[in-house]
Amino acid sequence: MQISEEITIKVSSRAAQAYQKATEHKKQSLAKLVSLFLREDMNEEIDFLGKLMDEISDRAVYRGLTPEILETILNE
Repeated sequence: MQISEEITIKVSSRAAQAYQKATEHKKQSLAKLVSLFLREDMNEEIDFLGKLMDEISDRAVYRGLTPEILETILNE
């Protein structure tokens, strides 16, 4: 059995509000993602993935994707 510990991180007000409104499933998914991101033995892979995701995000914004449009797409 894996022991969980609670941590505190600073995020924007908007992110905090979104987290508070999120379903328990989404909160658990985020906790898993943060755990993976912070694992020492995966830092290189995560760094590469993070850079790739940043590049994809930048291209999407350049092409006109807004947070509102993304939310609509994800909700469909």
